[in-house]
Amino acid sequence: MSSRAWEALKQHHAEVKDVHLRELFAKDEGRGTRFAVEACGLYVDFSKQRITSRTLELLFSLAAERALGQRIEAMFKGERINITEDRAVLHVALRAPKTATISVDGVNVVPQVHAVLGRMGEFAERVRSGRWLGYTGKRIKNVVNIGIGGSDLGPVMAYEALRAYTQRDLTFRFVSNVDGTDLAEATRDLDAAETLFIVASKTFTTQETMMNAASARAWSLASLKDDASVAKHFVAVSTNEAEVKKFGIDPANMFGFWDWVGGRYSMESAIGLSTMLAVGPSGFAQLLQGFHTMDEHFRSTPFEKNLPVLMGLLGVWNSDFFGAHTLAVLPYDQYLKRFPAYLQQLTMESNGKRVTLGGADVKAGTGAVYWGEPGTNGQHSFYQLIHQGTRLVPCDFVGFMKSHNPLGNHHDVLMANLFAQGEALAFGKTAEQVRAEGVAEKLVPHRTFPGNRPSTTILAERLDPATLGTLVALYEHATYTQSVIWDINAFDQWGVELGKVLAKRIGSELEATDPKLEHDSSTNALVKRYRSRRG
Repeated sequence: MSSRAWEALKQHHAEVKDVHLRELFAKDEGRGTRFAVEACGLYVDFSKQRITSRTLELLFSLAAERALGQRIEAMFKGERINITEDRAVLHVALRAPKTATISVDGVNVVPQVHAVLGRMGEFAERVRSGRWLGYTGKRIKNVVNIGIGGSDLGPVMAYEALRAYTQRDLTFRFVSNVDGTDLAEATRDLDAAETLFIVASKTFTTQETMMNAASARAWSLASLKDDASVAKHFVAVSTNEAEVKKFGIDPANMFGFWDWVGGRYSMESAIGLSTMLAVGPSGFAQLLQGFHTMDEHFRSTPFEKNLPVLMGLLGVWNSDFFGAHTLAVLPYDQYLKRFPAYLQQLTMESNGKRVTLGGADVKAGTGAVYWGEPGTNGQHSFYQLIHQGTRLVPCDFVGFMKSHNPLGNHHDVLMANLFAQGEALAFGKTAEQVRAEGVAEKLVPHRTFPGNRPSTTILAERLDPATLGTLVALYEHATYTQSVIWDINAFDQWGVELGKVLAKRIGSELEATDPKLEHDSSTNALVKRYRSRRG
């Protein structure tokens, strides 16, 4: 990673690494607002990051050196920036307005996108209104989404996040794990005559998804008895019409998407059919508008005020210069309980890479480990390590001015905790302050908080569909920004393939009567032990 800008940042880090946030705030009374940016309905406070104005100048120089502006344009223009799969990367086209022109190989793909959205909208209205009836004539009351990875994490996160906007007489469940328990528990209390399954697999061959789909089909037929019922209780999000028809799904109820849509960037494509069923076509349109607003901001705003660029660069600063290996995402809103899990795939599958675009070893740390839980729950579990542990854990706090459930002063208490945690992490409590409280000397070290723990606070008015789209796009583009800095491909995921290949091989060995095992001694022993005890 050695370059003029990188070396300048290393020298700068040596100069500021021991400067405490207490000192930075004491020297600059306006720091709290000077290092904050408001855009796209978000107010983002970076002031508690361990930065100075000079830090940002050098980070922007690094971005310029890596041609970030040109790389952003390359994505929006449909260039094949996913070089290992020779594909364009155009999730931004999924939320572009009808009047936009975004081309792949000379073809404007926006009309195709809106054609699928139109079909999704018509279908969603039929189900939501009760006009779509099951095989026995009953109204659909339950929707079960079957997918995995990007076909599950985005839809389930969006459903939980937007539950306040969902049609409450519809029940939504999500099945992803090949563990039979997932499907069994999701369907245990449902009536097959009132249940619609969405099978989400682009190729309609994904092992976990298709195994769950086959079991869901058997569960449904055990009650409905007739193969013809499948067409009324199953729809597909796929591009493999032959396999969809073979399964028993009417191709008219197949909703497709394209090679330039990566799985972890697909929640606003047909993969979001469950989301549209939950919040309606209008709510889904608002979600897309939120995404598009952040897309335009990312594409056109100077780096100094560009939220995804700032967040991405600060992530590089914390990871590669301060040695922070993780990032805690801490939403102070229960509706966002699945947001950290969604971000894990988005960021870690994207930037968990060890070689550059040219195939050389990366000379810097890439891909922080994302994790987190909603506040205030996390305060009573892992915040201890963040405050007084030996590891530096940067934090993103996410909060909202208004609650959908204003019970008494609950929301004030929630937000007071959000603001307090950022302050405590930044400034801590000195030994002198502890002693001034009359604490016994032997307890002073235990009651001292070092502070100087960096955090960013993101505030919005309310968690609604548009805001959710804006938040997700913020992290999408911050992730891409980091990949450009590290010169890696954020849009492939070859790392998930080896385990899949080995699992298929071992699966056949588990079914064989007397398999010949040629793995390592540990794997051989584990397979033999399982075979002898699986009952």
